[in-house]
Amino acid sequence: MKTFDYLLAESPEQAAAAATEPTTHFIAGGTNLLDLMKLQVETPARLVDVSRLDLAQIVERDDGGLTIGAMVPNSDLAADPRVISRYPVLSRALLAGATGQLRNKASTGGNLLQRTRCYYFYDVATPCNKRDPGSGCSAIGGVNRILAVLGTSDQCIATHPSDMAVAMRALDATVVTVKADGGSNRIAIGDFHRLPGDTPHIDTVLEQGELITHVELPAPPAGRQAYRKVRDRASYAFALVSVAGVVDVQDGRIASAALAFGGLAHKPWRDTAVETALIGQAPTASVFNAAADALVAEARGFGDNDFKIPLARRTLAATLHELTGVE
Repeated sequence: MKTFDYLLAESPEQAAAAATEPTTHFIAGGTNLLDLMKLQVETPARLVDVSRLDLAQIVERDDGGLTIGAMVPNSDLAADPRVISRYPVLSRALLAGATGQLRNKASTGGNLLQRTRCYYFYDVATPCNKRDPGSGCSAIGGVNRILAVLGTSDQCIATHPSDMAVAMRALDATVVTVKADGGSNRIAIGDFHRLPGDTPHIDTVLEQGELITHVELPAPPAGRQAYRKVRDRASYAFALVSVAGVVDVQDGRIASAALAFGGLAHKPWRDTAVETALIGQAPTASVFNAAADALVAEARGFGDNDFKIPLARRTLAATLHELTGVE
């Protein structure tokens, strides 16, 4: 075990100011970070504990949306009556994400900051650009069944593991933060996570010391909501492909659509071309196929994960059938 300093933060501003060094990490529920520390994938010199900050409330806003504190446990968020009734896609995604014990500890902010479950990222004996920039990507040409087929680079084909973040992406959430200098920031969820490019070790746009304090959901969208997750086993596992969808059908045609995907990319994936292929169209199998074509138009498999491309097509089509009521 590597020794580290520990600070119990008394305010978000104090926590952010205490985390200006790259060797400092925030810890909340610890459901991801502690695993990484045990394996020495992460070796922080200091932990700033934010678990006791007053950020565990879900507050209703005047516009009909919700402000969710970063320390709201996943179990509480999934069970909140307002989330169940207005944002069922989010509740279903959270319930699909982990066991009850983990949901009781995992925080809203921490869930967004999960790191990839790529086998090579967790194996410190193998090269991994995300863990050790410039060392290479063992997954390309290696065992890559669970890894990305969209938005990849020659440096990394890792996927983002969160279910909650996929639903948040479909709902157009906003991430609210406090910076190390005391200033605040608002980040659209679509801009929050990064694609790997040449810097796969940088997962988000957060600055060093920047702390998530809240997540804001806009007023509930019109239409039906659904979350569909395909995984290797029926019990809790990370998604091979998941779809968070919100579709509104009016007068026999699709009036609006928001579709986000998990298990396919380094970030929750959303492609406006998929939604454009649906909006204004009557919901039919051929229209769903056109949307699926748009989804996988730039997809690239790496051997073991080639099956994800047709699987993504089928999963999207099944979700659209559910959302539109088309048999």
